[in-house]
Formats: sequence, structure tokens, C-alpha cells
Amino acid sequence: MKNKIFPLFLIFTFSIIFFVFYKGLQNTNIYTPEIKSEIKIPNFETKEFFSKDKINSDQIFIGSNYYLLNIWASWCVPCKEEHKYLMNLSKKENIKIIGQNYKDNFENAKNFLINLDNPYDLIFLDNDGTIAIEWGAYGVPETFLIQNNKIIKKIIGPLNEKLLFEIKELTQ
Repeated sequence: MKNKIFPLFLIFTFSIIFFVFYKGLQNTNIYTPEIKSEIKIPNFETKEFFSKDKINSDQIFIGSNYYLLNIWASWCVPCKEEHKYLMNLSKKENIKIIGQNYKDNFENAKNFLINLDNPYDLIFLDNDGTIAIEWGAYGVPETFLIQNNKIIKKIIGPLNEKLLFEIKELTQ
């Protein structure tokens, strides 16, 4: 009797272990928080990308316009992939695209814009990454849809066709 119970016990134990690991592999490891309610944008002061003039958030996000804040860098490969979607959005008249250049070399960033074109209405610098931290960003690229000085959508990672459609729907 013992000879029959032990193999069945082993098979049962390994089946449970296999099932637990299999279910664990199906879950995604990417944490993407949802914005349940609109969050006020942080106040900050920085420098404008080209002129190096001081600028603060009150001068950037004005009124009830739609703004798309995109955190990007020239060294970021997914930023290059999403650039065509930003170019597409730059053609929409009811949305202003703001670029936040994150921990980047100025000449590399400028060449990035020369080579791929500039979809941004305004770009500001975040040389040490503190502004991105204030926004709650995890890295680059990240994008925030803003209206009335409130974040209404946060996108972690590069834009894609589905997100482009979603942004266009939200800004109509």
C-alpha cells in the first residue's frame, strides 16, 4: 500500500507546484497604476530647451487646453519608436505637445530633433531628473495628458497605435 501512495503523493505535489508556477508566469510584472481621479500637476521651475530662459509650470499649462507632456531623451530607444505617433498628434490643433528632455546631452537631443523632426510646441530641460520624479514618472518615455492643470491620463512606456487613438478620442 505504501508503494502506491508515495508515487501518487509525488505526482499530486508536483502538479500543484507546476500549476502555481504556470499561473505566476501568466501574470504581468509591469505595474501600471491607473489614475482614478484627476491629479493636479506639480509646480516646477526649469529652463526652456533652446533659449535656456527660465520657465515655470504656470507659464506652460495655461487654461483649459489639452496638453500632452512627453518625457523623452535622445538615448532612449523606445522614444525613437514613439516619435512617429507624436508627429501624428502634433497635427491636431486642439492639443499642445510639451517635451520634457530627461537627463540628456543637449547636442544629442538637438540632433535627435533635427533627424526625426520636432513634434513639440515647447521643450523644457530636466537635467537631473527631479521634475520627472515630481510627476511620478518611472522612466522614459512617459506621457501625461493634461487639461485644466490636472493629469487626466498617464501613459507608461512608448505611445502606440492604440494609445494614439485613445488620446485622440479623449481630446475631441
